Amino acid sequence: MSKKNVAPIVLVDGSSYLYRAFHAMSQADLRNSAGLPTGAVRGVTSMLRRLVKDYPASTIAVIFDAKGKTFRDDIYPAYKANRPSMPDDLRLQIEPIHNIIEAMGMPLIVVDGVEADDVIGTYAREATEKGIEVVISTGDKDMAQLVNKHVTLVNTMTETLMDEEGVVSKFGIPPALIIDFLALMGDKVDNIPGVAGVGEKTALALLQGIGSVDTLYGNLDKVAALSVRGAKTLAAKLEKEKENAYLSYELATIKLDVELTSSIDQLSMTAANAPLLIDYFKEMEFKSWIEELESGRATQFSQQGASEEPDSAAEGATLPPVIDEVDYQLIVDEVDFLQWVEKLEAAELFAFDTETTSLNYMEARVVGVSFSIEPGSAAYVPFGHDYLGVGNQLSEELVLSTLKPLLEDPDCAKVGQNLKYDRSVLANHDIDLQGIRYDTMLESYILNSTGSRHDMDTLASKYLGASTIKFEDIAGKGAKQLTFNQIHLEEAAPYAAEDADITLRLHNELWSKLASEPRLVEVFNDIELPLIPVLSRIERNGALVSKDLLLAQSLEIGVRLEQLQRETYELAGEEFNLSSPKQLGHILFEKLQLPVIKKTPKGAPSTAEEVLAELALDYPLPKLLMEYRGLSKLKSTYTDKLPQMISPITGRIHTSYHQAVTATGRLSSSDPNLQNIPIRSDEGRRVRQAFIAPQGYQIVAADYSQIELRIMAHLSQDAGLLSAFSKGLDIHRATAAEVFGVPVEEVSAEQRRRAKATNFGLIYGMSAFGLAKQLNIGRNEAKDYIETYFARYPGVQAYMENVRTDAAEKGYVETLFGRRLHLPEINNSNAMRRQAAERTAINAPMQGTAADIIKKAMVDVDDWLTASGSDAKMIMQVHDELVFEVRAEDAKVFAQSVGTMMEHAAALDVPLIVDVGIGENWDEAH
Repeated sequence: MSKKNVAPIVLVDGSSYLYRAFHAMSQADLRNSAGLPTGAVRGVTSMLRRLVKDYPASTIAVIFDAKGKTFRDDIYPAYKANRPSMPDDLRLQIEPIHNIIEAMGMPLIVVDGVEADDVIGTYAREATEKGIEVVISTGDKDMAQLVNKHVTLVNTMTETLMDEEGVVSKFGIPPALIIDFLALMGDKVDNIPGVAGVGEKTALALLQGIGSVDTLYGNLDKVAALSVRGAKTLAAKLEKEKENAYLSYELATIKLDVELTSSIDQLSMTAANAPLLIDYFKEMEFKSWIEELESGRATQFSQQGASEEPDSAAEGATLPPVIDEVDYQLIVDEVDFLQWVEKLEAAELFAFDTETTSLNYMEARVVGVSFSIEPGSAAYVPFGHDYLGVGNQLSEELVLSTLKPLLEDPDCAKVGQNLKYDRSVLANHDIDLQGIRYDTMLESYILNSTGSRHDMDTLASKYLGASTIKFEDIAGKGAKQLTFNQIHLEEAAPYAAEDADITLRLHNELWSKLASEPRLVEVFNDIELPLIPVLSRIERNGALVSKDLLLAQSLEIGVRLEQLQRETYELAGEEFNLSSPKQLGHILFEKLQLPVIKKTPKGAPSTAEEVLAELALDYPLPKLLMEYRGLSKLKSTYTDKLPQMISPITGRIHTSYHQAVTATGRLSSSDPNLQNIPIRSDEGRRVRQAFIAPQGYQIVAADYSQIELRIMAHLSQDAGLLSAFSKGLDIHRATAAEVFGVPVEEVSAEQRRRAKATNFGLIYGMSAFGLAKQLNIGRNEAKDYIETYFARYPGVQAYMENVRTDAAEKGYVETLFGRRLHLPEINNSNAMRRQAAERTAINAPMQGTAADIIKKAMVDVDDWLTASGSDAKMIMQVHDELVFEVRAEDAKVFAQSVGTMMEHAAALDVPLIVDVGIGENWDEAH
C-alpha cells in the first residue's frame, strides 16, 4: 500500500483496531468451546496480518490507550463522558490480543496518562524531524492532523491511503486546520463541546473563508459576509462560545511531546514466537492459523518470523516477463462471440472461468463466462447482469447452448482455477463440464502444499509478480457488497477476463515446474485431477438429515446445560461466568485450591481444555465444566446450526470439500465441517443418527481399519508388524504381547490400552513425556516402554531415524505415491521448531499416503458406480471413511463389493482391511 520507496515505519492505532474489530465481528458472536468471546481477537489479528502482507519490510508497532484517566479528563471532566463503558465481551479479549501482538514480535506500547493518539503523534513528530517515513493505520479522523510529507494515514478497513492531498480531498481543508475543524464543530463521540450551532458545513465555511480559530477570532467582523446560513448572527455565537472553542481546540489537539522510553528509530520487531502463538490460537480455537504455524507456512505473522528456509519449489526461479499491455474484450455481439467459439474449438487448450451470483454452488447462477487462449488476451461474455441501465448482452440461452457441446467435450482441454466450483455451478444449467485437463490451484498445491496459499491472487503475485484486480475493488465489502450480476459491465469485463488470462499464465509457469518432477505429475494426473468431478458429484448429492431429530437434541442439550450450570454453581459455592477464564481460575485455584497444572505465558493458572481434562480425573467441578464445554460446542456447531444449513432446493445438506487446504493431502470440508463431528460421546453419535437414509434406502459406511499403522508396517518393513498384520492379528494385542513378554491370549485390557496408545502415539512422533501424560504413568516408565517397543520393532525405529535424516537433507518427505510435504523448519536453529518439523516428518508420509489411498478409492468407486448404473450415491467422505446411500435390497451386495474395491485401491505389503456397516442412519452404519 505504501507509496514511498523506503519501507515506512507503521504505527497502528490499536485502540481503534480493537473497537472496529469488535463491532465488525459482533454479529457473528464468535466464541471458543469455553464460551470465551474471540471475534475481536480474530479481527485484530487478521488486520495485523494484512499489514504484514502490505508492508513486508516495515517495522509495525501497535499502540493502545492506557487504563484510567488522561490529562484531558483533568482539563475537562466531561471528556468522553458520553461513551458507554467497555462491553464485558470486549474487555475479556484485550489480554489475549496483547499476548498475540507480542508473540507476533511487534512492539506493544501503552503509556499512562495519555491516549494512543498522543503516543502516535509524538512518534510522528519525531519521524518528521528525522525524515523517517511513517504510515499510521487507523480509522480515526482526528489523526488527519498529523499528516505531512512524511506521515500518511491508511485505513485497512476501506483500503484507502490519505496523504496531504487526500486530507484536502476528504475534508476540504489541509491537515493544519483539522484541529480547528474539530474545535468548531466538536465531537459527540468524545464529548468535545465545540461551538454551539456550528456544524460540519459551517465550520468548513469559516475555515475556508477566514482561516484558523485564532485568525477567525481576530476577524469576527468578516463572518457576516460569508455565504453560510445564519451568517448575520454567527459572529455573536462565536464570541459567546469562545471559551468552548479554545477548550475544544485543546482537547482535540494530539500531544506531540509524550515522554517515551524508545525513539522512533529504536522501534524494531523480533521473530514471531510460533510455539507461543500456537498456544494462544489453541485457546482461541483458530484452527486454520494453528495449521499454518504448525505446517511452517505462516508467513504473515511477522516478517522476521517467516520461515528461515527458502521455498524449494520456487528457489532460484525467476518471474516471467511482465505483460504491460493486455487485450481484454467485452463480448456483447453475436458475431464476435461465435468467432471466439471457433477459436476455442481450434485451441489445444483454453482457460475458462465462470462469474456467478453466489459462492454457494447449489444456489449460484452463471451470469457470464470468460476465456483465454494466449497470455495477455482474454474475453468476457456477460448474459446475466441485471442492474438498472445495463447495456446490451447476449442471451443466456444463446451463450450456454452454443458453449454446451464445447464444455461437455472430454477431448476439448480446459484449464481453470478451482474448476470443481465451475463444474458444480454449470450443473445448475444442465451442463456437465468435461475435459478438465489442468487446475492451477491443484498444480500449486502439489508443487508445494505449504509454500503459500493457493488462491489466484496469491499465486499471481508469487509466480507472475502480478497484482490482480480484487473482487472487493469492484464489488465493495461487507453487507453492501454487490453480487456479480449487479456489477457494471465496464468493471466486470476486465476483472473476469483477467481471471482467465492469469489462470492461463499461471498454468504455463506451474506446469513447467511440475513437469520436471514425474512423480508429482503422477499425483496430479492419477489422484487429484480425477477427483474433481467425483467431489463435485458428492457435494451435489448431499446428505439427508432429520431436522426434527437435531432440534429435539438441541432442546435436550439446552436443558442439560442449564442443569450443569446449576450443579457447577453448587460445587463452586457461588455463581460465576463459566466462559470467563479469570473467574474460573479464581474459583478453581484460589477458592477451591485445586493444583495448578499449567500457567499462561503471563503466569496465571491456565484453564485450557487439556488442564481441565487432567483435573477432571480427580475433581468433580472440572469434570462438569468439561461436559458443559463439550455440549455447548456441540449445540452451537451442529444441533443448532445443521438444520439451518438444509438446502431449500434439495432438502439436503451440501458440504464443500477442499483439495488444497491441508498440508498432507487430506481432504477438509466446510459449511458444514463433517470431519469434526465427535463420535466418542453419546451426544456426538446422536448427531450422526440424524444423517438418515431416504425411504427405501439404507446408509452404507465403509471405513479403512488402522490404515496408518498398516502404512507404517509397509514403509518401515518391520518384520514384527508385517507378520502381525499378515496373520490378521489384533495389532494392539500383538504389540502388547511383544512388549510385555506375555502370550497373546493373556494380554490384559490395560496392557492392550497401553499398546494402542504407543502404536498410535509413535506414528505421530510422540515423546516419552507425551506417552507418560497420555497413560498417566511416570516419564521413566514411559521411556522404558518406548525402548522396549523399539527393541521388539527395530524396523520402526530405523524408519523414523531415516525419515529425519532424509527430511533434513531434502527439505521434504514423500508419500508412497510421491506426494511431497515440504518442511521449511526441519533445519531450524530453534530446537522446538525443528523437533516439531521432525514429528511432522515422521507422520506425514503415513497420513499423506492414507489420504492418497482413499482418494484413489473414491475415483475407483465413482467409476464403478457410473459404469454400473447402480442406484447408489456416494454422499460423504470423512477421514478414512466413505458413506453411501444404497437401495435397501441391494445394500448387502453393495457393501461387500465396495469393501473389496476399497481394499484393492493400493497394493501394500500388508492387507488393507475395510470395515463396512449398514444401517438406517450414519451412526448405525458406522
